[in-house]
Amino acid sequence: MSNETATFRGWKKLPDNRIGHTLFSLGMIARVPYFGTVVPNVVRLEPGLCEVTAPKWFGIHNHLGTFHAIAACNLAEIAMGMLAEATVPTTHRWIPKAMNVQYLAKAETGLHAVAKLPEIPDFATITEGVELPVPVSIFDKQGLEVVHADITIWVTPK
Repeated sequence: MSNETATFRGWKKLPDNRIGHTLFSLGMIARVPYFGTVVPNVVRLEPGLCEVTAPKWFGIHNHLGTFHAIAACNLAEIAMGMLAEATVPTTHRWIPKAMNVQYLAKAETGLHAVAKLPEIPDFATITEGVELPVPVSIFDKQGLEVVHADITIWVTPK
């Protein structure tokens, strides 16, 4: 039996191209409808890493016409959540516990979020609850980091 979540198995079954990424992202939105507000597209997913893009459209604009701060937080949470689904085995469960966000520059374009763990924990050694920080960098189309989030997830054995 696999220790991979159904989410990660679903990602791996789809083709690694625009169609596969779109189908996966639509399925993700069907399970978590609020994620649809930023029109996310998961473009890379593997243990310890997730990349998600989101276009700039009027539904995420703030009063300045830029990517709204909370919409950027939503994008960060998507990247963290999909990373967790690809990383945390089915022997454990996870839930977001805290989020620290820095708004570094105006987000005037579509965005690209990268959630990456510096090191994947040995889940076999996690026998009680532990905090796992997940850093998420969000870049504009020019490659400038416009938002940085550190999202702490609480991981426990089932």
